Amino acid sequence: MTVSNIRIGLAFSLTSLVLLGMMPVISNSRPLGSSALSFAFFLSVWQLVFSLPLLLGELNSKNKGIFSAHLATDMKRRTITIILATGMIFGLSTFLYVFAVEKAGAVSAAIAMQAYPLFAIALETLFLRRRKTVLELFFTAILLISLYYLGTGGTWLIAGFSIWFLVALTIPLLWSIAHIIIREVLGRSPITPAQVTFFRVLISSIFLGIILLVMAGPAQIAADIADFDFQTAAMIMGLVYYLELIVWFYAIRYIDVSLASSITIPWPALTMVLAVIFLGDAVEAYQIIAFCLVAASIYGLTFASTRKAKAAA
Repeated sequence: MTVSNIRIGLAFSLTSLVLLGMMPVISNSRPLGSSALSFAFFLSVWQLVFSLPLLLGELNSKNKGIFSAHLATDMKRRTITIILATGMIFGLSTFLYVFAVEKAGAVSAAIAMQAYPLFAIALETLFLRRRKTVLELFFTAILLISLYYLGTGGTWLIAGFSIWFLVALTIPLLWSIAHIIIREVLGRSPITPAQVTFFRVLISSIFLGIILLVMAGPAQIAADIADFDFQTAAMIMGLVYYLELIVWFYAIRYIDVSLASSITIPWPALTMVLAVIFLGDAVEAYQIIAFCLVAASIYGLTFASTRKAKAAA
C-alpha cells in the first residue's frame, strides 16, 4: 500500500463520510406529507439513471465484467438469483431508510444505522462460524447497551423504547444480509462494482415500483412525477446515494476496509449539525452521549478485529 494509494483512499473515505452525513437530511427535506414509498421508488430510479454512464463506459472498455464472461450454467443461475435477492433486499431497505428517518428523526436513525457491525458479527457467527474474541464481545456489549439507551430516549425504561427506532435498526440488518451474499458473487464471478450497483438499483426500482403501483395506483405516481419539488429532492437523494456507493467501492480499492470504515464512523455527527441547520431539529444530550458510545464501540471492534487478523497471520 503506497503513500499515494493511502491518500487517494483517505480522500474517497472522507467523501463517503460527507455523503453519508447528508443523506438523512436530504431524505427529510422532501415535501411534507409525501409518501416514503414513492420517494424510495423515485430516488432508486434516479440512482439507476446516474449509474448508466459508468456502466456504459465499462462496456466500451476492455473490462466488460460479467457481460464478457463465459460462466457455467450453475454459476449463471446462482449469480442471477443473488442479484434478484439482494436487489429486493436493498429495495426494502431503501424504503425503510426513508420511512425510519422520517419517523425516528434524522439523528436517531443515523446513529441506529451504525449498528451495522453488530448485525454483521451476529450473522458471521451464526452462518459463517467465525468465532469472536473476548475483546470483540466486550465492545459488542457496549454497542448493544448504547443502542438500548438511545432507543429508550435516554430513560433506560423499556416502556419508552421507540418502535421507530426498531424500524431504523432493521436497515443495517438488511444491509448485513445483502452484503454477506454479495461478497460471494463478487468473489466468484467477474462482475464489477459498477455492474453490481446497476443491477442492485434496477431490481430495487422494479420491486418498489410494483409495490407502489399496487399501493398508490397510477394516478398518484403520475402526480408525484409532476411534483417538481418532490422530484428535485428524489433526484438529489438518488445522486448522493449513488455517489456514496461508488465512492465507497473505490475507497476500499486503495485502503483496507477497516481503515475506510474507521474514517466514516463519525458521519452521524455531521448529520446532527446539518439537521439543526437545515431541518431545525433539536439534538438532545442523550443522542450525543449515545453517538459517542456507539462510535467508541465501533472503533473498539475495528481495533479488536485488526488485532485478531494480525495474530492469525
